[in-house]
Parts: sequence; structure tokens; C-alpha cells
Amino acid sequence: MEYRLTDFLPTTKKELELRGWDYVDVILFSGDAYVDHPSFGAAVIGRVLESAGYRVAIVPQPDWHGDFRDFKKLGRPRLFFGISPGCMDSMVNKYTAARRLRSEDAYSPDGRHDMRPEYPTIVYTQILKKLYPDVPVILGGIEASLRRLTHYDYWQDKLRPSILLDSGGDIISYGMGEKTIVEIANKLSEGCRVKDLYDLPQTVYLTRDIQPKENDIVLHSHEECLQNKKAQAENFRHIEEQSNMMHAQRLIQQVGSQYVVVNPPYPPMTTDELDASFDLPYTRQPHPKYKGKRIPAYDMIKFSVNIHRGCFGGCAFCTISAHQGKFIACRSKESVLKEVKQVVQMPDFKGYLSDVGGPSANMYGMHGRNLNACEKCKRPSCIHPQVCPNLNTSHQQLLDLYRSVDAIPGIKKSFIGSGVRYDLLLHKSKDEAANQSTKEYTRELIRNHVSGRLKVAPEHTSDRVLMLMRKPPFSQFGEFKRIFDRINREENLRQQIIPYFISSHPGCHEEDMAELAVLTKNLDFQLEQVQDFTPTPMTVATETWYTGYHPYTLEPVFSAKSPREKQAQRQYFFWYKPEERRGIEQSLKRIGRQDLIRQLFNSPMPNAVPPRQNYPVQNNQHAKRNNSAYGKSKKRR
Repeated sequence: MEYRLTDFLPTTKKELELRGWDYVDVILFSGDAYVDHPSFGAAVIGRVLESAGYRVAIVPQPDWHGDFRDFKKLGRPRLFFGISPGCMDSMVNKYTAARRLRSEDAYSPDGRHDMRPEYPTIVYTQILKKLYPDVPVILGGIEASLRRLTHYDYWQDKLRPSILLDSGGDIISYGMGEKTIVEIANKLSEGCRVKDLYDLPQTVYLTRDIQPKENDIVLHSHEECLQNKKAQAENFRHIEEQSNMMHAQRLIQQVGSQYVVVNPPYPPMTTDELDASFDLPYTRQPHPKYKGKRIPAYDMIKFSVNIHRGCFGGCAFCTISAHQGKFIACRSKESVLKEVKQVVQMPDFKGYLSDVGGPSANMYGMHGRNLNACEKCKRPSCIHPQVCPNLNTSHQQLLDLYRSVDAIPGIKKSFIGSGVRYDLLLHKSKDEAANQSTKEYTRELIRNHVSGRLKVAPEHTSDRVLMLMRKPPFSQFGEFKRIFDRINREENLRQQIIPYFISSHPGCHEEDMAELAVLTKNLDFQLEQVQDFTPTPMTVATETWYTGYHPYTLEPVFSAKSPREKQAQRQYFFWYKPEERRGIEQSLKRIGRQDLIRQLFNSPMPNAVPPRQNYPVQNNQHAKRNNSAYGKSKKRR
């Protein structure tokens, strides 16, 4: 389908004139290229405001150098400026865990690195406040959302206060912001001032005067956290719990002579509300200004469909629940099928959907059987350390959705590219109908929806480290692999399972990585999908890494921090590369695990120390020595 320029949100003065507009209500500044698609936050916020009757323009990737002409070109909005820094945290998008520049910026045309500054929320807001000091600036997106309170910044290697202080913004709309942003626009349109918005749910603001209410949680001040890392760890438990509650409490933190106030979030979106957001008139295309240019992130998702929001996995290193919450908000089958039919009409669609999924592939339609229990629950994960007995784990709705999608004319195959939670597939519920649906789903997934390689994320092999990660025991991966291999044989398929692993996660020692190398070698894997742990704001793993304490137990946890320590762990992923062998053997001798040399390599290198005999693969003394890192938190999580 051919789209006209006026089918997109306007980005220039000329495009405003084409619409006959002589003013704009809201101007959004985006750190990403403008792709008019429901997977791109700036497009969603723009379309939601448009559907509420507001005139919205967007300035993608403005030039922040020189005379700031991109910040002036559309003039002054009637209501406010909105900052949407990008779908990914700007620093994660730009740098690896080793602080090296990534090969490309996936959200910029042709992957260019020079299209956005570091911390665009701060840079854009400071420029706008300099040019238009009286116009409200509303901060949104993942960068502001995860920096709403005192947080550790890995790239600066220090604690930073709420991004409101660094940027000078007026208010943060955190999380998925459709409801909040429309309410802000409505209030400002009625003549309210920014400080009249301070009672809005899912917002963060600064004030010099506040009287805590009975149910408020008053956190340790920013200054206390600077002096005492344990105070920062204590804070985070409250922050994470309240981010994942149906009825949260207000959080207050003093910073200097001011207070940062985090209002509780809105309840999870209903199916009707989520459908309304996804059913807006997106073109699903990059703006015409990018004609002939490649936007890598768009190439990845252009033939995919998102079916739900939220994730109840609660992985220690993941920010999804901090931004989207743990409760699952699902689209209706009708809304999903409507979008699939749109994809089928795209001129370069060849019949293959790259993904029908969400933050996790197989949580669609899942919720607590007794919702009253869910309303009181503080657990950050519904499936760790065990699957909650209140959780309805039936995969029947998802099976029905897959089959309806596959029945649409023009669909040859729908693949599942999102991560599959195999612990849900292995769970045995008291509900036999749910168990049967899960068994049926597993076969359906492997037989019809794998594009040759199914990606899953065991993340580690050490159960002690996995406990800290809030991931299931490694034995479950082995069990799932046996099922995967059996179904492949029965269906005469030749598919692979591709596991993801992380090194240098809090609690992980060199010895754990050495054992990971042996165990994965014995499973006949040469690992490809691996990464070094990257501390990102507002995860329990990052707070543990920075403070040295687990936020739920306040007990010490070791973390590899120096480049040498991190490389010593990472090298074990690549034991099969000849250039890594000498370093690995030296590491194994240093940590007293010469027994693993022969298990990793068929024969020792010349002058290698002979291995000890009958040494267990799992070093029980090591596990016992570090048990305090998670022991008391087992019940909690």
C-alpha cells in the first residue's frame, strides 16, 4: 500500500502546512528514527495523542550541535514538549558491557552512530529549557522511566539522582505511557499548570514541600545512598516491589533540599485499552525521509506482531517488569489478526511472520486464578523460585491464536522469535486441562513455529548463580532439550536449540564459568549467543553488582568487576577456540581446578599439570561458601 506524506505524523514545517496547521499542541523529540509502527514508542505516544484530538508533531533525532535549529523549526507547542529518547536505553544501545562502541545504532538510518547524543533525555531537555523556559517538558520512554530515582550509572561508574534533576524536566511519565500522556494533555489543555498534575498516577515529580501520608514509603535520601551502599540496596527492594504491585504505595526520596515523588502506576491496561492503542492508523513504515536507507531495528520487526505486554518472569538482570510491570495485558485475537492481515498486504511480504510474541513468547492469556491474591502480592516473579500455584498456566489461548494466524490467506509460516520460558512448558499444574494444553503447545511450537533454530535462555549452569538470576535450575534446560530432540525425531525435523548464557553476573565466579564450559561441551554445544553482564538502571542484579549486597537479604554477593576479572570469566564461553586454550588452562591452574583441563581438552598442553582424579564437577565447598548470597532470599523470591 502506498502512503502519502500526510499519513505520517508531521516532522517539518512543510508537513504542517500540508495539513493546514498553524499551530501544534505537542511536539515530541525522539532519539530514534521515526518509524510509524506500534513497536516504536514515539509513534505510539504520537498516535495516542492524535486519537485524543491533539495536533502532534515529531522531531526525530534532532541535531544537538550548533544553533539548535532542529529544536526551533516547529516553534512553540501549545501544551508541551515530550521527550522520547529511544526504544533502548541510549547507553546500552551505544556501548557493549566492555564500554566499547557497538558496530551500529540499530535505531538510526544505516546504523549511524552520530545521530543521537549520549543521554538524549538530558541533552534534549536542557536545550529546550534554554530556548523555551516556560514550556513544560514531559520525560518519557525507558531512559527516564528507569532513572526515576537514585540509580547506578555503569558508564559513569557512580550513583546518579533522579533524571529530573540532571535534565531539568518538569515531570516523568514512567512505564508504558498511553494513559498518562493523554491525561497530562487533557489537564494542561484545561489550563492547569504542571504542579497541578502532581496527583496523576504513573508520574514522577520534584517538590520542595511534601507531607508524607500514612501509606507512603520514604526511601533513604540520595545523600545517604552516596555514603552507604547498603542504604541503596535497601531502597531497591521497595522500588522493585512497588513497581510490580497491583496497588502500589507512593515512594518519596529526598535529594538535597528537594523530594522526588513517584506516584503509583495505573492498573494494567485492559484488553480493550491495549487494542485501542494497537489499532491506531500506523502505516507500519519508516517516514519517507528515510527512503533508500536501512533502519536495522525496523528490519528485525517489520514482519512481526506483538500480542501482549508485561512479563512475570522477574529475571534479576531484566528491565521489562520495571517498565511494563509483571501483569500480562493481552490484545484480543481480533486485534492481532487485524494487524497480521495488514502485514500480509505489505508489498515485500513473502508469507513468513518473523515473530508472534511479546516480552516472553508464552505468557499470553496467563493470570492468577484468584485475582484478589494477585492484588496483594509483592513477589517480583510469578514463576521463581517455583511457579505460583495461583497462576493459570494454560497455553490454550495461545494455541488458538497461533492456529488462527496460520489460517489467514497469505501466511505460509508464523515463527516465534521471542524467548520461550521452558520452565512454564515443564510445569505440572493441578489443572490437567492446563497440563494438556502445555504439552500440545510444546509440540505445536517445535513442529510449526521454529525457523530451524529455537532460542532459549538458560543463562547459566550453576544453580547457585541461577537462583540469583531468578532462573530455573539447569536440569530443566536438559529436560527441555530432551523433549525438543525427541519431538524433532518424531516429526522428522532437523532443528537446533540455541541457548543464551551470561558471564560475570553477580554471584558468578571463574569456577562457575569453567563448569559451564564443561557442562555445555558435554551437551555438544559450541556457544554462540553469549554476553557479559551489563549493569543497567533499575534491576536487582545491577543493585547487587554495585552495592555488593543483595537487596532482599542485605548479605554480601561477589561480582566480577575489573576488565581482567570479566575477561577471565568470558573466555570460558570459547573454550573450543585454539587461541583461548592457554588462558583457560592458566585460569584453571590458578583456581585449583586442573581436573577440568582434561574434560575440556582431549589432551593437556605440553608441561600441563596432571589433573586430580575423581574431583566432582560441582565444587560443593565453593557452593557452600557462597550460599549466603541467596539463602535467606529463597523464600522471598
